[in-house]
Amino acid sequence: MVGEQADMVTRIKALLPNGWFSDSTPVLDAVLNGIGWALSSVYGLISYARLQTRIATATDGFLDLISFDFFGTTLPRKTSETDTAFRARISSELLLERSTRAGVTKALQMLTGRAPLILEPLRALDLGGLNTPLMGLNTAGGLGSYFMPYQAFVVAFRNPGQGVPNIAGLGVSTGGLNTPSYAALINADMVTGAVSDADIYAAADAAKAAGTTLWMFLAN
Repeated sequence: MVGEQADMVTRIKALLPNGWFSDSTPVLDAVLNGIGWALSSVYGLISYARLQTRIATATDGFLDLISFDFFGTTLPRKTSETDTAFRARISSELLLERSTRAGVTKALQMLTGRAPLILEPLRALDLGGLNTPLMGLNTAGGLGSYFMPYQAFVVAFRNPGQGVPNIAGLGVSTGGLNTPSYAALINADMVTGAVSDADIYAAADAAKAAGTTLWMFLAN
């Protein structure tokens, strides 16, 4: 394979003049393998460093550094989150629409996996109406108000996909190799994939327009 020790030795040998060495060259091979190992290590380091120069290919702690460079401490890696999942969150956050209703919806959907319900008291399309063919009181929409400009009610849904690896739920006992064990006492640090209420509030606040107010309700 390109860049491996054997490949480096083959490349060096190809540059040596014909007739300098016999067919059996154990001493030369030993010397060239030492040089090949060093060159292969350098090639691997260069290849790894090149990956870290782009978000699409960055790995390991370099993804955490990229997130910190762009977002400070507002977008840390989640517990046990893979590079692929973290990279997708970083890319989505970079191109996330801001200061619009659609931006709030996308931000919360990206975070929790479910689109929120949003009602603006001054937006006619969100409201019901009296004596109309398709909408009526207690039939569709909500009640509007002229006294709530630049405000909206948002129902966001908590992420259901969180838990503790290899720990079964209450009343479940399916112990076995690589399967959930018997129920156990846990602490908050053991939960993976968790999205806290603070994360949801922060995502909505970052996506909403300045000078507007969102009244949040979090549902399970």
